Amino acid sequence: MFTLHEGGIPVVDPTTADGVFSLAWLVIALPAAGAAILLIGGALAPKPFAAFGHFLGTLMPIGSFAISLAMFVTLLGRDEGDRQVSQHLYDWIDVGGLHVGADLLYDPLTALFLLLITGVGSLIHVYSIGYMEHDPRRVRFFGYLNLFVAAMLTLVLSENYLGLFLGWEGVGLASYLLIGFWQHKHSAAAAAKKAFVINRVGDMGISTAIMLAFVTFGSTSFTVISANADGASDKTMTALGLLLLLGACGKSAQVPLQAWLLDAMEGPTPVSALIHAATMVTAGVYLIVRSNFIFERAPDAQTVVVIVATVTLLWGAVIGCAKDDIKKALAGSTMSQIGYMMLGAGLGVGGYAFAIFHLLTHGFFKANMFLGAGSVMHGMNDDVDMRHYGALRKAMPITFITFALGYLAIIGIPPFAGFWSKDKIIEVALEHNWIVGICALLGAGVTGFYMTRLMLLTYFGKERWDEDVHPHESPAVMTFPLMVLAALSALGGLMLAGGWIHDWLGPVTGFEEAADPPLAPIVVTVLALVVVVIGVAVAVVFVGQRDVPREAPQDVSFVTRAARRDIYGDAINDELVVKPGKRLTGGLLVFDRSVVDGLFRGGALTVNGVGTLVRRAQNGFVRSYALSLLGGVLLVVLALLAVNLA
Repeated sequence: MFTLHEGGIPVVDPTTADGVFSLAWLVIALPAAGAAILLIGGALAPKPFAAFGHFLGTLMPIGSFAISLAMFVTLLGRDEGDRQVSQHLYDWIDVGGLHVGADLLYDPLTALFLLLITGVGSLIHVYSIGYMEHDPRRVRFFGYLNLFVAAMLTLVLSENYLGLFLGWEGVGLASYLLIGFWQHKHSAAAAAKKAFVINRVGDMGISTAIMLAFVTFGSTSFTVISANADGASDKTMTALGLLLLLGACGKSAQVPLQAWLLDAMEGPTPVSALIHAATMVTAGVYLIVRSNFIFERAPDAQTVVVIVATVTLLWGAVIGCAKDDIKKALAGSTMSQIGYMMLGAGLGVGGYAFAIFHLLTHGFFKANMFLGAGSVMHGMNDDVDMRHYGALRKAMPITFITFALGYLAIIGIPPFAGFWSKDKIIEVALEHNWIVGICALLGAGVTGFYMTRLMLLTYFGKERWDEDVHPHESPAVMTFPLMVLAALSALGGLMLAGGWIHDWLGPVTGFEEAADPPLAPIVVTVLALVVVVIGVAVAVVFVGQRDVPREAPQDVSFVTRAARRDIYGDAINDELVVKPGKRLTGGLLVFDRSVVDGLFRGGALTVNGVGTLVRRAQNGFVRSYALSLLGGVLLVVLALLAVNLA
């Protein structure tokens, strides 16, 4: 059913959807309908929807998960070459040479994303029932959550770049609405605008890439572009790859478009979990892996992906070391972990599967930890400063145990989930480039440090909270999702370990013949564990063995100051983009007022002046008109005399 082009990338002729696959459209339709019902119905009949709207909003992604699970099980029963299914819904755009259908593509890559988005998304919805219980706009919140899920599902189910872009923009809209959900707070409104604006920069990249793809291939379909990619020039493929990377940097918060991610923590904690674990930031990784047929023919673009990913995984890790806000520390962690995924995707056929592997395990343990952070905030009167915590393991035992499993997973302790996925990326990185591999190892060590610091500040040491704060465990509706996600954090890697995920994604990302790596896998594993243990030990010595002041010390090193300020990401953007932009717009304003307006106003003034002069001649006195007539006659006579004399 598929053939391999040069580079090992398969070109598949999808089969037409039938049976359970014909329900693929419902996966998107259910949360989309939930969003419409809750947002419209909640506005028209607020009281009835306030009573059951959150249940309706939660049932919609659960229904999508049930369908996604049924399709996944059915796809497992198919032969390796028969695992791509397409569904044509209707003709979407038919203008001139542009023909785009509302078409869906379900394949092994889509199958995994659907399970992650709907499964983790459903747990976040359940958690939100308790977390947002007393919010007066809870119905609207669930409507926005449904919209977020529906947009992400559209993104990963679309068969072409234009449909993907529709979901891409829907995700951007939903994130704007949810990050700024508590818009009465200036910081939340500003964070929403910041995320929206920075993502528009990335959107210029992906929209330009779509136009270039249409001009080059006459189509935006993945299948068509993949089948004809060999005929495009190297320059075109490199341009496509770099433009797509720009789009991915915006959505996945990669350097240089990373500055929005930490500010986005102003939104309710379930939003943070959804953005970091199942939607938004995973979209960029999906885009790179889905576009493997472009990047395999653009090695220069792949190199840039690797460079950006390596810088980002270290950048985010350093930020995570200095943050006292528990959510912002986890946000820096996400930036770093997405860097690992992008690194795997940038390493080509050997790394695509492991990038998705880490994306899945990260979805488990990061959703677990973000919701765990929300549980801590719930018991600490919404205080996010870890310097005000301490010894919470006794007051919140379920939150502590579930969070601890996520902690072990992210730092890569066997047999927890992160160990199986992140170590494989480090292994592939060392195989391709020693410098990149060492940076990936260093990032693992820093991860061990900042996550141990977070655990020590939050759950161990002395009690540092105020007398009026009474920490307590969260209700069952919030702890149940934590327990499920903790189990996935512990066992999720084992379910996908071995060569299964590589073989499963092979029909989408291509197969690579096994080669002798420079270092045996067991050696890489031992190296990674040693580096992680060193990071943990440093945190225990410098954080766990010292008293933690309630206020952050100001007499700190330059590195710490830089990390606290997000390595001056905002300052860099301000100097390189904002201030030049203001100067440019200021200059354009002066040009507009002086030149453009001057032309129009000058013309009007000239006409007005001429009119004033003419108006003086038309004064209504007969003697003036007679004098003018006499003057005219004299001029004519003089002119005739001059002609005759000549």
